[in-house]
Amino acid sequence: MAVANKKAVASVATTESEESTAGPVVPRQTAGISISNMLYSFGKKLGTVAAVYLLGYFDLSFAWLLAPVLLSVVRDEWKKDHEARRSVAKAAATRSEREVILARVGDLPSWVYFPDVERVEWINRILRQLWPNVNHYARTLLKNSIEPGVRDSLAQYKLQGFRFEKMVLGNIPMRIGGVKVYDLDLHRKEIMLDMDLFYAGDCDISFSLGGLKGGIKDFQIHGMVRVVMKPLISDMPLVGGLQIFFLNNPTVDFNLVGVADMLDMPGISDLLRRTIVEVIAGIMVLPNKLPIQLSDSVQAEQLRMPELEGVLRIHVVEARNLMKKDISMLGKGKSDPYAIITVGAEEFRTKTIDNTVNPKWDFWCEAGIASPELQEVTLELWDWDPGFPGVQNDDFLGRATVEVSTIAAKGEADLWLNLDGVKHGTVHVRFTWLTLTADTSALLAALKETQHLRMTSLSTAVLMVYIDSVKDLPGSQSSSKINPYIQLSLGHKQQQTPWKESTRCPVFEQGFTFLVGNPESDTLDIRVINQKSGSELGQLIYNLTGLLEKDDLHVVNQPFPLARAGADAKLIMSMTLRILVPATPPAEDEANGEGEGEGADDAASSGTGGDHSRAGSLRRPPDSPAKSASSTLLKQGSGDSLGTSTAVNNSRTPVDDPMVIATAQPVESVPPGAGSDTSGLHQRSPSVTSSAGEAGLGRIQLTLRYSIQTQKLIIIVHRVANLPLKDKDHIPDPYVKLYLLPDRSKDSKRKTETLKDNLNPVYDERFEYLMSQAELNSSQLEVSVVTKKSWLSSQSPVLGQVILNLGDLGLPKACTIWFDLLPEVPRDS
Repeated sequence: MAVANKKAVASVATTESEESTAGPVVPRQTAGISISNMLYSFGKKLGTVAAVYLLGYFDLSFAWLLAPVLLSVVRDEWKKDHEARRSVAKAAATRSEREVILARVGDLPSWVYFPDVERVEWINRILRQLWPNVNHYARTLLKNSIEPGVRDSLAQYKLQGFRFEKMVLGNIPMRIGGVKVYDLDLHRKEIMLDMDLFYAGDCDISFSLGGLKGGIKDFQIHGMVRVVMKPLISDMPLVGGLQIFFLNNPTVDFNLVGVADMLDMPGISDLLRRTIVEVIAGIMVLPNKLPIQLSDSVQAEQLRMPELEGVLRIHVVEARNLMKKDISMLGKGKSDPYAIITVGAEEFRTKTIDNTVNPKWDFWCEAGIASPELQEVTLELWDWDPGFPGVQNDDFLGRATVEVSTIAAKGEADLWLNLDGVKHGTVHVRFTWLTLTADTSALLAALKETQHLRMTSLSTAVLMVYIDSVKDLPGSQSSSKINPYIQLSLGHKQQQTPWKESTRCPVFEQGFTFLVGNPESDTLDIRVINQKSGSELGQLIYNLTGLLEKDDLHVVNQPFPLARAGADAKLIMSMTLRILVPATPPAEDEANGEGEGEGADDAASSGTGGDHSRAGSLRRPPDSPAKSASSTLLKQGSGDSLGTSTAVNNSRTPVDDPMVIATAQPVESVPPGAGSDTSGLHQRSPSVTSSAGEAGLGRIQLTLRYSIQTQKLIIIVHRVANLPLKDKDHIPDPYVKLYLLPDRSKDSKRKTETLKDNLNPVYDERFEYLMSQAELNSSQLEVSVVTKKSWLSSQSPVLGQVILNLGDLGLPKACTIWFDLLPEVPRDS
């Protein structure tokens, strides 16, 4: 950067010297005033005076003039912010590898952070050569796949006739920030890799919408793309096909130009942006995949048949202490909260609870999971406000994210999650991970489980359907009046294929997934419909009991006759049925081993939240003393629960320090008075210590963990023990305050609730910081136990403090440790 600045200075100096030797500089503007400029200035002033005069003449409120001016200012500021972010992203997309490395930390590619991600500038150079051909393929994808989806979605809001007019991706190719290749078993016969894809190019896309002409500029998309090469074959090209898909919804942004530029403002442009994201999700966000067949020897079904690893059952119970967004006569009122749950391409919404900041939804939903390793569950809470349908008028109440892998590792989780992006608020969610089996004997247990929960809408099985083609539909030989598509219905869910133009033998090659309530009674309704007339061309009603009698609950490329379609009409499809079974939690040795540190924070947050009594009601009973003591002795610190530690102490097992709960590594490598716990944290017992720490100020128990996938530092403040009582008449009201150092700022401040008159407070509250691994290794965490200030005091007295070097804690592996509270360190030091 210094070299670049020197070059810039030299360039400026050279330019100045050239100008000085070239003779007198002619000013760009003449002394005279042009008539056109004078008329333009006169017209602006006349328009302003006329507007004020007309307001007074018609006795109109000044708000008629102020409202459009205010709206224009808000729109301009909003566009400036978006254009600034787009220009930064666009600049990053055009950088070379060396320039990217010299950029700020937020622009670094993923291979800088993660040792298993490889730098692939050679791929970016290949993409640069292939980009003209990618342009042609992208135009076909936009026209045939994205345009129909956007048109149908906008039609729901009475916006008709969406159509792409011009589609050019420009000269700036997409970039791959890094590639991770997985080491898979050879019997899987596939290659799997993840790519950090980023595109911020100079595209030129124009469209028409109901007679309105507009365009899209500065289109950007960023997300983690998985590419699966399968199956591996013995003939060239050695790979039968590709499956390309986003693991989670990508980030999409763009700028509207032309006449449609008036729509590019908060709320209205969000409608088009959200529609495009939904269409992309429907094409290539899990469980949807974009298949590409490379060899004729590979059946399309191998690439397009849905593949699920399990089903995630989500129970959104309630939320507490949400922000007050509605304004009443007396100031801030309450909110009308609802929650949106997103898992890959699937989205669910709870009902809206009016006029409360402590809503209770008791909402259940289920989502099929194709890849639990990197998929996430995102919960967004919103305050509902009336407005134009489809436009985001609602106020944001917070966001929480949970990795599916941590739930799958535990089998179930019961969490109180702090909401990010707002000052306060928590949400209570329960998760259950269900695996798939072809054993029909498991169906009875699944049905009993849904009856026990009194939720008949929950699923007991998964049906995966692959629609291959339809043969010999009724109609004339020309088929010019037939545009068939297939509509599938099971329970309350309905899906459909795209329509095929002018054919009596359409080929669809598309997969679908349905969650089944009871396969003994449910039916799959399939209808072939003519897109031109809306008339039904044929129907098939299939009882799922027929699949229960098949080997492996599976049929492959079977022809089914269509009713009311003639004797020759056949539907060719494959179906697979799988029963849902609750996942078996891993064995105790495996759950507490070193390899399970990734999921420990979610186990630790079971029952976490601002209300201690609420957290305590969610804990499971501890193991028996005999089992706990024996397991602790055998493992020598493999990470047992705190309930286990109590049992160990009761049985007088030798422990060097009564404060040590358990260790996740050999005892001699743990700092004195420290312990680590990586599982079963919801079984915490009451205080297990009588020590007040090295300085006599008490001790604090924390769980810390870093998530490489989401780049989040996760901290759980469990409890503080044995605070000193200096004045019997003034028992402290403690709370815990967190700061990230060295850049102490309000954005990094986190705090627990205040517990009154308490020397041994229990919080069990979870906090998160979004930060890169490079920032993690160079940051400190300041943890202070503070008592609430009195009316006469200007500051809250610090009872004790500990400052942690995050790079020395062995993160990302989770650890639960007791720390001695020390006197407060002056801020200037």
